[in-house]
Amino acid sequence: MTSRNGNFILDIKKETRLGNTMKKRHGILVIYVILLVLLFPAPGFSDGIGQGAERFIVSLADRAITSLTGEGVTPEKRMQRFRSLLIEHFAVKTIGRWVLGRHWRKATQGEREEYLNLFEDLLVVTYAERFAKYSGETLVISKSVVVGGKDIVVYSLLNRAEGLKPLKVNWRVRARGGNFKIIDIIVEGISMGQTQRSEFASVILQNSGQVESLLSQLRKRLENDA
Repeated sequence: MTSRNGNFILDIKKETRLGNTMKKRHGILVIYVILLVLLFPAPGFSDGIGQGAERFIVSLADRAITSLTGEGVTPEKRMQRFRSLLIEHFAVKTIGRWVLGRHWRKATQGEREEYLNLFEDLLVVTYAERFAKYSGETLVISKSVVVGGKDIVVYSLLNRAEGLKPLKVNWRVRARGGNFKIIDIIVEGISMGQTQRSEFASVILQNSGQVESLLSQLRKRLENDA
C-alpha cells in the first residue's frame, strides 16, 4: 500500500514536471514566433508597400510629363507647377536638413528658415526647366526593395530618344501616414542628395564654417538664374 502511494506520488510529480516543461517549451515557441514576425515581416507586407511605391513613381512621372511639357507651357507656368509637385511629392525639408548635415545644428533659427526657402527655390530653378527639353523619354520600373525598415528604393530605367543609352534612375521613397515622399534620387549610382551635401559642405568649410556663406552663394545663384 505504501509502495503504491509512493509510486502514485512519483507519477504526479512526473506529470507536474512534464506539464511545467511543456508550458516552458510552449512559451519559448510563442516568443520565437513573435521574434520571427518582428524580424522577418511577411512577404506580403514588403510586396504591398513596394508596389505602392512603384505606382507612386509611375503616377508622378505621368503627372510631370502631362503638366510640365508641351508647347503651351510657359517657363513661369512650368516653375509654378513643378513647385506644386515638389512640395506634394518630395520631403523637401527632410532632404534640406540632411543635405546641410552637421551644419544644421549650429545654424540659427533665422538661417535655417532662409536656407530651407532657398533650397526649395534652388530645386525648382534647377530642375523645372529641364522638362522643357522633354523629347519622349519613358520611365520603366524594374523592381522595388524595402530598405532600413521605412524606405523603399524603386529601381527604374529612363529610356531616351535617338538611341541614347538608358539611364538607371533609382528613387528612394519613404512611407508616411499612408503617403509616399521622395527623399533622394540616384542617377547612374550618383545620389543627388549626397552630391549637394558635399557641395554645400565644401562652401561652408571654405568660409570658416559660416552657414551665412552658403546662404549668400545660394542667393547669388538664384539671382543669376532668375
